[in-house]
Amino acid sequence: IDMGDILRAALTIGLGIGGFVGGLLLIYAATNLLPTKLRGGGQLAVFIGPVLLLLFIGLFVPAIQSIVLSFTRDPQLPAGNHGLLANFGFIFGDKNLRQSVFNSLVWVIGGGTVSTIFGLMIARFADGMKRESIVKSMIFIPVALSLAGAGIIWKFVYDGPPFNYGLLNAITKIIPGLPDSVGGDGQRSWIIESGLGMNTLLLVIVLIWVQTGFALIVLSAAIKGVPESLAEAARVDGATDRQIFYRITVPFIRPALLTVITTGTIASLKAFDIVQAMTGGNFNTSTIANEYYTNFSVQNRDNVAAALGVVLFLMVIPVVILNSRGQKRASELAG
Repeated sequence: IDMGDILRAALTIGLGIGGFVGGLLLIYAATNLLPTKLRGGGQLAVFIGPVLLLLFIGLFVPAIQSIVLSFTRDPQLPAGNHGLLANFGFIFGDKNLRQSVFNSLVWVIGGGTVSTIFGLMIARFADGMKRESIVKSMIFIPVALSLAGAGIIWKFVYDGPPFNYGLLNAITKIIPGLPDSVGGDGQRSWIIESGLGMNTLLLVIVLIWVQTGFALIVLSAAIKGVPESLAEAARVDGATDRQIFYRITVPFIRPALLTVITTGTIASLKAFDIVQAMTGGNFNTSTIANEYYTNFSVQNRDNVAAALGVVLFLMVIPVVILNSRGQKRASELAG
């Protein structure tokens, strides 16, 4: 690469950013000439306006386009699919796509709920223990990894014939009396065999491994914010530590719990990186996000992909509503 090209590119970027910032400052200065009543609104518009414009162009317009596409019949659909809901009928009528919707719900239960429970349990028992910060740091480390990287790490754990033998097979092989069907012979291809959807659950474990560290840090900080006076008053009344935790601590940290559950649930619904890194969506492990990628980028089924995006959006809405109501309820109780 020519150094001159690099300098020209850097100069172009610098001039572009500088021109944008300079233009905003000039407009902001011009708002000082407005009447006092209009000055505050004008200055607010200078800084909020570009953000709203970018949101409109980059979020609102594509969302509307996706909704329109989702109700437009995809040319590659079988002859029997017609009408405004043709793409949605194909999604829920096709065995593989229907399986991806079910798998996404499994991811929600695991990533959003189980990881929160694990994070809460660890936060409770690790609070005040010796070397607390070291323990929490070790559990938090997976959060620093990309989900694709975490998937690759766990793919080595699940490896089986005809590939190299992974850690899980090595562990199950040394357990006496373990049936061959669950790895007793050390020969199981864990993420390839799809009995009872076990391979999907094994992929969900990777997200739980990552998400638990995030839940732990957030909930641990929330627990430390619970006033000690509440616990002391409960002890005076004869409450046990377990009763104090479930009847005082947990209700007090409800906003943090809702935040963690919502974050984990949305991350689960968007599950793509782990699936692509470990199975590519094969062996009945695909999710809605993975099918969106496959239909849009591989099969060029833009309309079906848009319908999958709408399904994903509809699944997110209840989560957001429940979170909003839960946060409002928690605020009322705190007040």
